Amino acid sequence: MSAAGNGRKSRVAVLFGGRSSEHAVSCVTAAGVLQYIDRDKYDVVPIGIARNGQWSLVADDPAKWSLSSQTLPEVTASVESLTVGHSLDDRSLMAVAPEQMPRHMGEIDVVLPLLHGPFGEDGTLQGLFELVDMRYVGAGVLASAVSMDKHFMKVIFASAGLNVGPYEVITDKQWNHNRQASLERAGSLGFPVFVKPARAGSSVGISKVSDAGGLAAAVEVSREHDPKVLIEAAVEGREIECAVLGGRDGAEARASMPGEIVVDHGGEHEFYDFEAKYVDDTAAQLSCPADLPDDVTERIRVQAVQAFDAVEAEGLSRVDFFYTTDGHVVINEINTMPGFTPNSMYPQMWAKSGIGYTELIDELIHLALTRRTGLR
Repeated sequence: MSAAGNGRKSRVAVLFGGRSSEHAVSCVTAAGVLQYIDRDKYDVVPIGIARNGQWSLVADDPAKWSLSSQTLPEVTASVESLTVGHSLDDRSLMAVAPEQMPRHMGEIDVVLPLLHGPFGEDGTLQGLFELVDMRYVGAGVLASAVSMDKHFMKVIFASAGLNVGPYEVITDKQWNHNRQASLERAGSLGFPVFVKPARAGSSVGISKVSDAGGLAAAVEVSREHDPKVLIEAAVEGREIECAVLGGRDGAEARASMPGEIVVDHGGEHEFYDFEAKYVDDTAAQLSCPADLPDDVTERIRVQAVQAFDAVEAEGLSRVDFFYTTDGHVVINEINTMPGFTPNSMYPQMWAKSGIGYTELIDELIHLALTRRTGLR
């Protein structure tokens, strides 16, 4: 499997942090990977991206990047910056600091980008790697971009014949030029609705709105994270997720057993928000395999792979569905870089389906090392 050659271990750059509002979530994901990646197989190079976009070598210490109740982990700017690769035959790391000679820090065989949200999960970073034929884990430029933008993601799903719930989109131009018309379109969906940034994840900036009076304020909250806003009609049903893992050697992608997110609505969380996902360990539980009829389980697994293929994803994705009270399966979204801590839903579903966390990391790196670079 190794692309390193000469019997040495493959050198893996674990890349995390970034410029998006999901910076801290990315750090928490990295903490899990740094703790459980197989060090006998891989030489690990942790690279953090500060909020100002600077890349630097950071501590190989899972505890430093873990979430605590007091603070959110953060990559801070450094005196020394890193650059990765400058041409098709240069996959080296270079460290650069003011008034110092650049330092060569060896070659990278594959990048494991653990960034969530814009400027990491949206195709921008993937484009950088594609320019220099750097191998990396996960979806390519197109799949990353359309999956990050929930508007175009839904357009693609609908064209693939998947069942998409009612929604409206408010662009920055529409909001600034005719706010009232935008609110009326959103209100036509009925209430309640969910208002969310079109290009964010981890439940950042999402509001549940029960009447027209709260709609404008919710749009403004979402616009703090993205000028493009998505409004979705609430779907009455159970939240079901399915993890997808790319197939080896051109084989079809693999789907885990579906899992169900059960939120403790008697507590402080009306829906599966950021706190329920990452802070409050008692707010939500995963039931996997989900208690579903056999035919529904199979429909969800098949549709998860169909969604993965529709956006031309690679490596990994988590696909989220609703199973409605009248027996329909409605696709909600695909996430091409889902939360990846040991307690995140994606690894948990694979653990329940027979692939443990360390083995899952290994499989993703294998897929990245064995797929060809360039156009695929």
